[in-house]
Amino acid sequence: MARATTATSCCTHHLLPLLLVALVAATTTTTTNHAAAAAFNITNLCPFTVWPAAVPVGGGMRLDPGTSWALDVPAGTAPGRVWARTGCSFDARGGNGTCLTGDCGGALSCASYGEPPQTLAEFSLDQPNGQDLFDISLVDGFNVPMDFLPELNQGGTPPPPCSKGPRCPANVTAQCPGELRAHGGCNSACRVFKQDKYCCTGNGSITCEPTTYSLPFVRMCPDAYSYSRSDASSPVFTCPSGTNYHIIFCPPLDLTSSIPAPIAAPDSNKQGKVIAGIVISVIGSTSVFTIVTAYIIIRRRTRRHQHHEVHEEQEFEEISFQGMPKRFTFQQLQEATDRFRDKLGEGGFGSVFVGRIGDERIAVKRLDRSGQGMREFLAEVQTIGNIHHINLVRLIGFCAEKSQWLLVYEHMPRGSLDRWIYHQQGVVFPSAPPPPLDWETRYRIITHVAKGLSYLHEECMKRIAHLDVKPQNILLDNNFNAKLSDFGLCKLIDRDKSQVITRMRGTPGYLAPEWLTSHITEKADVYSFGIVVMEIISGRRNVDSSRSEESVHLITLLQEKVKSDQLVDLIDKHSSDMQAHGQEVIQMMKLAMWCLQIDCKRRPQMSEVVRVLEGTISVETNIVHDFVAITPVNFGVNEIVASAPPLASDISGPR
Repeated sequence: MARATTATSCCTHHLLPLLLVALVAATTTTTTNHAAAAAFNITNLCPFTVWPAAVPVGGGMRLDPGTSWALDVPAGTAPGRVWARTGCSFDARGGNGTCLTGDCGGALSCASYGEPPQTLAEFSLDQPNGQDLFDISLVDGFNVPMDFLPELNQGGTPPPPCSKGPRCPANVTAQCPGELRAHGGCNSACRVFKQDKYCCTGNGSITCEPTTYSLPFVRMCPDAYSYSRSDASSPVFTCPSGTNYHIIFCPPLDLTSSIPAPIAAPDSNKQGKVIAGIVISVIGSTSVFTIVTAYIIIRRRTRRHQHHEVHEEQEFEEISFQGMPKRFTFQQLQEATDRFRDKLGEGGFGSVFVGRIGDERIAVKRLDRSGQGMREFLAEVQTIGNIHHINLVRLIGFCAEKSQWLLVYEHMPRGSLDRWIYHQQGVVFPSAPPPPLDWETRYRIITHVAKGLSYLHEECMKRIAHLDVKPQNILLDNNFNAKLSDFGLCKLIDRDKSQVITRMRGTPGYLAPEWLTSHITEKADVYSFGIVVMEIISGRRNVDSSRSEESVHLITLLQEKVKSDQLVDLIDKHSSDMQAHGQEVIQMMKLAMWCLQIDCKRRPQMSEVVRVLEGTISVETNIVHDFVAITPVNFGVNEIVASAPPLASDISGPR
């Protein structure tokens, strides 16, 4: 199980000693007499379902809480590994699906290794010295706690001369450094940074040592490999060939906590009987007390949960559904999405899946709840459902069943705008990537986004600030007509209030300067719109760390280019059509700069932006060419009219 040999493949079988031994076993011609298969008992003690996988034997299966999987592993299996997959969804036949962690190409029965992050149990059985070699590895990251222990004999001890097995019962994810966090687990530093010092490759293989990022792994799971180096101190465990093993997911922190310590027998049999009687009485009384207490606690929690669900259902029945979009059952949406099989994407509030109801394709967003009540959620649905505009994604319906909250939107076949304006960087197409969008298409998309925002800001009963305007939230139909999506961040602003005080939200790189003060109006959307316009016409991201230091930040670059009269340098160089319309594109840049004024009062209303795009008015000429704020000065919020935040029954913050 060799360590990684390149910085980009740091998460492979890494135990060099085990691989070398396996290689010797493969080349030797000596026939041993101790070959014996091993039985692996794989148990799930997690409070959730896992899908363990075993390679090269066993494949994989579903394992509900409290259940076990008996696996026979042939003698000589080397190298092998077992891991837990989490967050899986497979089709009705169980053959294809996806997992949040440990996925092996969508197969239920794995024939290949899983995708990190994943906690690994690694082994090489029946080696030439009559030993099994085994370990727990965190080189592929961490997803669930795990024990890898030899089965005890009748005396309650491992078979001699068997060493103890490795344990990793702590939840490493809870202490995972922010840079390594992943959905469902904690990545390794090697996988995230792909540098020699984290992967123990290249020059780093000579001086490879634990790093700051490996400290949580070392501290919480000292029995496990926590970085890629293999040396004499590596935690490899051994047992005689033929030993059976127990792999436990989410094991108890202390294996001995529920086992009474053995009592030494005194010289007097009578005294021993008295002591034994006392001990048995104490243990019996304690056990009864513990069981009764646990029963009372569980009953109270169950009643509280049932009361909460009944209260929510009562709230649901009391709410009027007049003006609400269509209500779906959870079972209907399960069937419409084939049990949430095809994921379109994942955002701050949940995952989006493609589905079909009748002849219409739909997009179903499965929401993550965060403290909202049923009444607040349904009030949001009612408000969003009453917003109808050709340039806003249409809400078709919703589902609200106990813990299941879902929103059903129209499906936009060409996906989000970011796929089309960044020259498809990192996007794999089945054939050649499409050509860059022409000027006419980009102009139309900008106009559609402006009209959608103008409707939200000025044509609804209350002004609605979107607060997360970015290319990922602009969706395209087959004809490249654009619609704004994702109203989960929306905030309603009463017409008699000038600002709303709110906590920071949205996406870094698209936030207006006044977010530093937290006094927000719909003009924050105007600033974000200006950034999106610049991304569309330049064909690049606002913040792009792959570029030279002076070009990383697009808006800073715009600030420099306009002062040196070199705006033409920012036109998308991948499109000859954009170059041919250079003067029109520069006029669009001037509109973007009007929107990017640091003082929010100097920015236009979105209705003014629409009129500029339609040719009925001209762009403001008195523009201050400073677009990036360093300190909270001159944001146009000096005379704040402090207001209470809108009620959650309007449109609340992120879900």
